[in-house]
Amino acid sequence: MPSLADALVAAPVVLDGGLGTLLEARGNDLSSSLWSARLLLDRPEEIRAAHEAYFLAGARVAITASYQVSYEALEAEGLDAPAVDLLLMRSVQLARRARTDTGHDDDAWVAASVGPYGATLADGSEYTGDYGLTVAELREWHRPRLRALAAAGPDVLAIETIPSLAEVEAIAAELEGLGVPAWLSVTIDGPRLRTGESLADAFAIADATDEIVAVGVNCCAAADVAGALEIARRTTAKALLAYPNSGEVWDADRRSWSGDGKPLAGYVGEWLSAGTRLVGGCCRVGPAELRGVAEAVAAGAPSRRA
Repeated sequence: MPSLADALVAAPVVLDGGLGTLLEARGNDLSSSLWSARLLLDRPEEIRAAHEAYFLAGARVAITASYQVSYEALEAEGLDAPAVDLLLMRSVQLARRARTDTGHDDDAWVAASVGPYGATLADGSEYTGDYGLTVAELREWHRPRLRALAAAGPDVLAIETIPSLAEVEAIAAELEGLGVPAWLSVTIDGPRLRTGESLADAFAIADATDEIVAVGVNCCAAADVAGALEIARRTTAKALLAYPNSGEVWDADRRSWSGDGKPLAGYVGEWLSAGTRLVGGCCRVGPAELRGVAEAVAAGAPSRRA
């Protein structure tokens, strides 16, 4: 099977949708600060089933349930660092098993999710990036999880929902020499990072990092994607990606969503025209909507080798 980077040269690839969205729709309680990490502990079969549902809907990349896993939070549950490492490995194994069980070992990839520091705080701070941590401190925090996920053998590391330049810089530095390709996906508010910092500066850091094979945005408004892709296209020759939210808005205090979503499929043609090679959905995008995205990609994305 080709690497994901090689596959992107041939044709766009469909990412999955919101893992937490589907797990909740299946009746799982994700209200604790551990979010889907709780299911890695207690109901791993639910995570595997969710991955399977997205593969069956047309996804060809499964993003693992490791987004919100942290050593600190799981220590409070009685798990030491080696046990957390095994849990991170389990997240990759579950996605692999779903790929096998749906018959996609030869045409699908597993992306190990690396969420931002703020995601593990469960207070919405991944949408502000206001951590008060230095680049050095962020590097130290991310290092063990990155190494554990790399050791689990995913096809790619999904560095996602990163809100600040400091965290982009920290993760990019830790990726160097790790031996696993990665994509970098930042979260934005309009044409800038959530912190208000330059999106072009974030993509320039990624451009200078050999391990990063694709850049783009996720967990943002679909209407903001095209402008971000234009900035990325001017900044780097790396593959582009986009997997925004449905359009609803997250209230961190109430831990709930509000507003109305809009089908992402209607945006896909514009994103493909901008050169996007990885397309999917994030929060509140379930299998039904992801199927529409996959159909739009198939309809609007002839192979570059055709």
